[in-house]
Amino acid sequence: MDPLKISVPLCLCGEPFENRAYCDMSLVEAFSALPQSWPRPSSPRPIVVIGAGSIIRDAHLPAYARLGLTIAGIFDVNAAAAHERAAAFGIERVFATIDEAIATDGVVFDIAVPPGEIAGIIERMRPRSAVLIQKPMGRDLDDARRIRDVCRERELIAAINFQLRFSPNMLALRAAIDAALFGTITDVDVRLDVHTPWDYWPFLKGLPRLEVTNHSVHYIDLIRSLIGEPRGVYCRGVRHPQLAGYPDVRTSIILDYGDDLRCSLVINHTHDFGPERAVSELKIEGTEGAALATMGVNLDYPRGRPDELLVTECGDSAWQSIALRGSWFPDAFDGPMSNMQSFLAGENKALVSPVDDAFRTMAVVEACYESSARGGTPIVES
Repeated sequence: MDPLKISVPLCLCGEPFENRAYCDMSLVEAFSALPQSWPRPSSPRPIVVIGAGSIIRDAHLPAYARLGLTIAGIFDVNAAAAHERAAAFGIERVFATIDEAIATDGVVFDIAVPPGEIAGIIERMRPRSAVLIQKPMGRDLDDARRIRDVCRERELIAAINFQLRFSPNMLALRAAIDAALFGTITDVDVRLDVHTPWDYWPFLKGLPRLEVTNHSVHYIDLIRSLIGEPRGVYCRGVRHPQLAGYPDVRTSIILDYGDDLRCSLVINHTHDFGPERAVSELKIEGTEGAALATMGVNLDYPRGRPDELLVTECGDSAWQSIALRGSWFPDAFDGPMSNMQSFLAGENKALVSPVDDAFRTMAVVEACYESSARGGTPIVES
């Protein structure tokens, strides 16, 4: 492969990081220069956290502490959990009621509650409130539509926290695709063979939908951000005999991008055979190069393993590792809040995952369940 001749500004969702030209560089050299973090906001607002579950403890609050952001207070219907998080992270105020929490002025509301509770909370918020909502955008497309409509009616400045887009390795991948470092993208493949402790989230048991809505939604959203909208989906989700009370825990998905680009997701959350053969990766191939990104958190949730990013050029080139500034958990949680804060301050021109865009991700999720319910094409018997 000839040295790259790149003179376009590298950007994410219209927000340039640096107007640099990457000339006479190998793929690895160019990749090493790509952005892996979202610029920090210069004048952030305090944050009011609504929800005190495991994702707040394991990811949101550690990320905000690292950024030096102020937490104005926290609320949860489980008051003990809210007080526990407040003590652990030095939060001075625990709100007694949701109405007390959402009455706070001049803040960003960070909502991380079970999906079915989102709409009821934002319906009570004052117009023009700034809200970052933990994924998914409701339990199904009807919920997502209700959330979108409420945000429009109340003119909420709202985004969905699809934080995988902001993971260091994925930010670099997005910038590389924008700069055509791989040439024309021909293949996108997500593969998981992991053991996921579903009982870590008690509210998930008994739901009619599980895997695509609560997990693969991350990859669907990421793929949309990388290569655009699919034309359609083929999907089959299945249960597991040892997980009574849980619906789909294993899923096979094909996203239809036409005749020249193959895109598939093969997801198995019931690989309980030790870590040696466990897999959690996204592979992208193009006409000029390829990348393999490991999402380490899935390999030992919630502690996880470090993320990785390998790249190669076409031909017989060896795969080479790109140094990363961190991993999906918790480092990617810097990005959505930084983007929201910077947008409010006029430093970013757009939200990366506004509710209207996130609604399109939920539309793909809905199509997956519809496809799975219809089943495969019958095979002619004679």
